[in-house]
Amino acid sequence: MKVQKVIVLSSTAAVDFNPNWPEDRLKDESCWSDKEFCKENEDWYSVAKILAEQASLEYAEKNGLNVVTLCPPLVFGPLLQPMVNTSSKFLIYVMKGGPDAMNNKLWHTVDVRDVADALLLVYEKAESSGRYICAPNNVCTKDLVNLLKEMFPKYSYVNNIIDVDRKAPITSQRLRDLGWEPRKLEETLTDSVECYEKAGLLQDSAGRPCRLPHLFRLAGDQ
Repeated sequence: MKVQKVIVLSSTAAVDFNPNWPEDRLKDESCWSDKEFCKENEDWYSVAKILAEQASLEYAEKNGLNVVTLCPPLVFGPLLQPMVNTSSKFLIYVMKGGPDAMNNKLWHTVDVRDVADALLLVYEKAESSGRYICAPNNVCTKDLVNLLKEMFPKYSYVNNIIDVDRKAPITSQRLRDLGWEPRKLEETLTDSVECYEKAGLLQDSAGRPCRLPHLFRLAGDQ
């Protein structure tokens, strides 16, 4: 079919969960999540992302095809679809509070519009190749809550936050070097919350507590 380039949307789930990575070294595209570690923690989403991305890159090498993979983390921003995605459920939980404790771990976030820009960028740039991490913002739970409280003080917010050791942050420098210019976290949060408010997603449900999505209810910090 004379295909010259294929863009694969992966995830930082295939990058970030590596307990053997040095704590003082930024995680870049050379870092892969430990598949066995993810299996032990029953993190099947990450296992699936690891296998899928590795399979695409292996296919590319064997068949001489230029496959570029893009790895975004939690994706916030205005919603287009009628269903609330898991990343938005996480942010909604943080704002509405609930019964589940949260670790004061490091979260990586990106705006959905910046993911779209990154996809177009690696598609159009002739020199793009291999992996690209698409995670411009690193913020711990407490800092995220405090920032949201300053911007939107009327919500209850999660208050059961447990201090934990922090893992090494992720860098998106390789994608930035290609010309990617993502939004500031404050702009993403503002547009996300305003979208949720218009959709009625931050209103109290009929007596039912807001629960944290399963993917984020982890006993320890990975």
